[in-house]
Amino acid sequence: MDLHLSELDQHFTLPKTRKVTADRPLAWLKMGMADLLQHPGPSLAYGLIITTVGWLMLGIADPNGHFFTTLITGFLLLSPLAAAGIYELTSEREEGRTTSFMQSLRDVTRNLSQIAFLGVILGMVAIAWERVSAILFALLYNGQVPVGASIIEALTGEYLNFTLVWGAAGFLLACFVFALTAVSIPMLADREVDSVTAMMTSLRAVAENISTMVIWAALIVILTAIGFATYLVGLIVIFPLLGHATWYAYKEMIE
Repeated sequence: MDLHLSELDQHFTLPKTRKVTADRPLAWLKMGMADLLQHPGPSLAYGLIITTVGWLMLGIADPNGHFFTTLITGFLLLSPLAAAGIYELTSEREEGRTTSFMQSLRDVTRNLSQIAFLGVILGMVAIAWERVSAILFALLYNGQVPVGASIIEALTGEYLNFTLVWGAAGFLLACFVFALTAVSIPMLADREVDSVTAMMTSLRAVAENISTMVIWAALIVILTAIGFATYLVGLIVIFPLLGHATWYAYKEMIE
């Protein structure tokens, strides 16, 4: 991967990346919590918005079989974009400016076109995964896609092998998207760079910090799972916490 990224340097001027130790993810969470407490109102506002959107999506997806799982995937793919405003809150505080929800929204617009472009890419990934899942489920159930609890019973029963393959494919997709977006979104919020440069820098940072980023990804998954286990209520706090923590991950790994 390092060789491949070196070849890409010939076409893109990438910011330099740093190697960090495996204990940093816990430190990022600690600093993220301190940041959240510095401006709880604006931070929790973002958490409430993403939770409300999640409730709406779950309500739409619940009776629609395969759409339930793919819509959740889309939610997880696209929700990090909403953290762009959270990154601005931390940036404002670091620069000694007054922090507010509305000001963070205004600051996001500085590089909105590139953030939106990245959102389009993630949206296309989510749509492609939904189509693949729809085809697989249709073939599996002879055109009769189950709904509600029956889908869970089927996937953990006679179609367990399919579930494992489908889950493995989703896991690989999640790993790739995580590598693309680990620091690219805060970079776009912080600097006037293009989305391709941000994504390639993110790939390099992850490649140079594999063990650390595996731990970081695991912490994100655990905390997000807690958020879902509380019917998304926990995301009101967990989402801004992860947003602030991701800002510190970006700052430490990118010069």
